[in-house]
Order: sequence, then structure tokens, then C-alpha cells
Amino acid sequence: MPKIAFEPLMRLAQASASVTAPCSCNKESLAAWRALPLSLELDRFEEVGTLFDDPYDEPTFDEYHPAGTRYDSDAAPIAPAFFPYNRCAVARCLNCGRHYLRYNEAGGYFTELRIRALQPELVVDPPTGS
Repeated sequence: MPKIAFEPLMRLAQASASVTAPCSCNKESLAAWRALPLSLELDRFEEVGTLFDDPYDEPTFDEYHPAGTRYDSDAAPIAPAFFPYNRCAVARCLNCGRHYLRYNEAGGYFTELRIRALQPELVVDPPTGS
């Protein structure tokens, strides 16, 4: 999968926001990160790219929350160089064309596919400080 740079990511987010048709992919709110709802069928999505360079590289676990949001906040910024976005694939719903961010959360004894809507008003590109 190709890496999606910031400007193309913003264009995908804007295209996604312009979709107004009802679809099974947006029956439940995906404004914040959450476990993949049982109502979503994975075969109805196609991956269009990633937000990471090297799948074998260990990216930072630093999060970006300048306004005091949290990982699970609806208003948390989507900052591609920061966790968890730096581990994400971008997927498109085959039914309606909306775009979503997905990654596999790996805990001590579990893995869980998580998903969040790609929202243009939240996509930011802050410096990483490295």
C-alpha cells in the first residue's frame, strides 16, 4: 500500500465529508476511535493507503492533543505523524465512498481492530519535534 501524504489525505477527508447518502458505514458514530462495530462488514471496505512509511519501523507512541482532548475524544486532532495515526491504514467504503482510518490495537493479551471517520476539520500536520 502506498503512503498517503498530508495533502492527498486532506483531499480524501474532504471527499468523504461531502458524501451525504445514508450508508451502513455511518449508522453508528465513528467520530472518535472505537472498536470496529459488528454492524460493519470488512469486505465492504478497501484499503487505499497508509499513514506510515515502513511497516517494520516502530513509530512514536506520542499523541497530539494541544487542546486537552484525549485519544477517545470526538474532537481529537487527526495528526498523521502521531499515535495512533502513524499506524493507520486509510480505507474507503465501497458502498458510499466515505473514508476511515483503521489500525490494529495490540494489548497484552488481545488485538482489536479500531476505526475512526476521516474528518477534514480535524486533520492537522504539526511538527513532530524530531
